[in-house]
Amino acid sequence: MASKAEKIVAGLGGIDNIEEIEGCITRLRTEVIDPSKVDEAALKAAGAHGVVKMGTAIQVVIGTDADPIAADIEDMM
Repeated sequence: MASKAEKIVAGLGGIDNIEEIEGCITRLRTEVIDPSKVDEAALKAAGAHGVVKMGTAIQVVIGTDADPIAADIEDMM
């Protein structure tokens, strides 16, 4: 079974689509290469409470475990 971090990576279009990621209290702040690859439904299925898209900047609202998830994703990169 995929971890929460792996599911979020998939929802963001895969590890190759993520340029940058950081945890910010309750959100994952990301920069993606191709925003059309971001699957909002998949992110919500992975546990996101919301998704904010601003061009290539994507914020995934996931709650207080944002920092550890960001660290897990950075380890995958």
